[in-house]
Amino acid sequence: MRGDAHVSRAILTRGPAKKVTIHLNEDTSSGEGYTYERVFAFLMSQGVSGATLMRPEQGFGAHHQRHSREGHGAEGRHLPVRIEFVERSETVDAILPSLCALVKDGLIEAHDTTIIQLATQEPVL
Repeated sequence: MRGDAHVSRAILTRGPAKKVTIHLNEDTSSGEGYTYERVFAFLMSQGVSGATLMRPEQGFGAHHQRHSREGHGAEGRHLPVRIEFVERSETVDAILPSLCALVKDGLIEAHDTTIIQLATQEPVL
């Protein structure tokens, strides 16, 4: 992740886009912190229009070990985390190599999508 690789912020508009989903384990880390925190900070630094961090109730990966907050299987360890964002294809293409370098243990998927409406509520004074 290079500090000078900042992607210029382009406003999302109606039309074609990409939805990216990153599947991680909550406890996966490197010497610089948890991977999901680093990915989230990277997306913000690159001008991604918005991202959502979700903590699913349960999950399993290629190892087929169930991980759950309720205590099924490997309780309290390797809980799933998912980060999703929708962005212009050009922006996704520009940040994807650095994003892939950050995710050493997980899965990144991308799908073509269409933005139908992008609305923001004006703050109430």
